[in-house]
Amino acid sequence: MKVAVAKYAIGMPTGFDSFAARQRDILVQAAHTGAQVAVLPEYLSLELAATFDDAVRSDLHASLAATQAYRDAWLSLYADLARALSLFVQPGTFLTDVGGGRYRNRAWWFSPDGRRGFQDKLQLTAFEKDTGVVDGGDALHVVEAQGIRTGISVCYDSEFPLPVRAQYEAGARLLLVPSCTDTDAGARRVEVGCLARALENRIFVAQSVTAGIAGWTPALDVNTGEATIYAPMDRGLPADGILARTRGDETWAIADLDFASLEATRSNAQVANDRDWSGQLADRVRRATVE
Repeated sequence: MKVAVAKYAIGMPTGFDSFAARQRDILVQAAHTGAQVAVLPEYLSLELAATFDDAVRSDLHASLAATQAYRDAWLSLYADLARALSLFVQPGTFLTDVGGGRYRNRAWWFSPDGRRGFQDKLQLTAFEKDTGVVDGGDALHVVEAQGIRTGISVCYDSEFPLPVRAQYEAGARLLLVPSCTDTDAGARRVEVGCLARALENRIFVAQSVTAGIAGWTPALDVNTGEATIYAPMDRGLPADGILARTRGDETWAIADLDFASLEATRSNAQVANDRDWSGQLADRVRRATVE
């Protein structure tokens, strides 16, 4: 399977049509490389706040409320593109009104066969908690993406091992990580999380990122990191765990993922964190003794 992850430079669309045109152009680029799965970054939908006046786009709460008007068109856009381009599309997240003035950071997915669904972000960052209106999700999912069981872990969620392990145990061998970080430390934390999840579960991890400066919005003001596809560090795979990574102004990092070869490494692994996972659950090591 060929997977593409985007380093998406935040822009200022003048309306939904210009936003849609850019999404179409960027996903066509991925499809033309032969990609079967394309991943866009967390918070990408908040780019639509630029279509409102400065009083709205400079106020996060006002932006969240205003962008809800685009929700149905946004869903239709990516559903149509997934079908037209024969792509499994994970278009980042749409902060979705779930009632009572509360929102969830929702990562939708769209399949070429018309299926769609979502994974809500589970763990909230300090920024999200401070909004006072964003809630964490309460369910964990795995989906068939072009024949491969796949999980989604939104940015900060990738830094927590147990939910991803549950997705792995449900058959996931690919993890999609739409992310948005505004500091070098934040970008490195997500990178380390992605590498760790790839290592301990023996899965591929595909991370998309936002890029550039967008001073008009408090949510997407500064953006750091590189879009990257990770693998476990083992025989026949990169020693640093990096299969593909964007550089400079590149939009897409793309890699061919061989899931059959990945599964074959489980029997002759240099180290087998995935098989040895249960060792850390033994009664003798679940608690430490103070001496």
